[in-house]
Amino acid sequence: MRIIYARFFILMCFLSATSNAESFLDRAEVGAYFDELSQSNGFSKKYLEEIFSNHKPNLKILELMSRPAERRLEWHEYRKILVDERRVSLGIRFWEDNLKALEDAERVFGVSPEVIVAVIGVETRYGKIMGSFLVAEALATLAFDFPSRADFFRKELTNYLVLTRSQNLDPLSLKGSYAGAMGYGQFMPSSYQAYAVDFDGDGFKDIWNNKADAIGSVANYFSEHGWQGDDPVIVRGYKQIGRETSIKANVSLKPSILAGELKKEGIDSPLADSTEVALFLMQAEGGEEYWLGLNDFYVITRYNHSSMYALAVHQLSQELREKRLELLK
Repeated sequence: MRIIYARFFILMCFLSATSNAESFLDRAEVGAYFDELSQSNGFSKKYLEEIFSNHKPNLKILELMSRPAERRLEWHEYRKILVDERRVSLGIRFWEDNLKALEDAERVFGVSPEVIVAVIGVETRYGKIMGSFLVAEALATLAFDFPSRADFFRKELTNYLVLTRSQNLDPLSLKGSYAGAMGYGQFMPSSYQAYAVDFDGDGFKDIWNNKADAIGSVANYFSEHGWQGDDPVIVRGYKQIGRETSIKANVSLKPSILAGELKKEGIDSPLADSTEVALFLMQAEGGEEYWLGLNDFYVITRYNHSSMYALAVHQLSQELREKRLELLK
């Protein structure tokens, strides 16, 4: 408890100091960044200064970054938010409204419709909640006032400025999440640059307003990260009563443990002994649950590096598939 209070105190001191911060343009490190961008990417300093002339660090963004849902909620609480009847119902409607694009994405990229729909459902409730923060301001705040990940967000800010220039977009026109993620699938700027596709062939990779492009881009992301489309994605593991295991859970997202080794340690599953898995321990309403993630589960975590996120996406996709099959009967 003392550690929690200490961290809270440090955060409050930091936010207090930041609240009196100068505008971005008054800071030496921002000026140095502009110089670097001018040399490496050909931006004029005047153009960059115009973008950030009326902005300074956004305290709300820093507060939200300090307490993401994956860290403050148990699995059963997290699941209730993301896997509910309303999200399934809206997902079925999204599926029907975008059937051709989803079928085309499965044909081209090998990713089934329910997985794509589930990702978009978890990320933005099918486009209904795509974020209210100016992407430029969010990324600048995190690039210069979130020290633990400043390098990452500075690169994302650069990618954002490059992509808005290449797509002829106003950098101050786009809104997204407090972390700078954008569009139906909440792509970071680097992900847009690497994986967004013009899926309807109109010459513009529009993940903000074009559902076909958003669908194709999510599918391409999964394909490029090694999606195989194999079952199972993840299975329950059952710990033998009275057995203690020396293998720790929640250590790695990547499969690296043999299912056979887990069986020797008292965690049973229907998987072949030679199957590589990652071991997770989740807090369900009825107690602890062991889960064994395989390759495609790991691919989902490449989208968001959280086992709870990946399990929510997977379980929502299964409910969507079952509901659609039921409706087609």
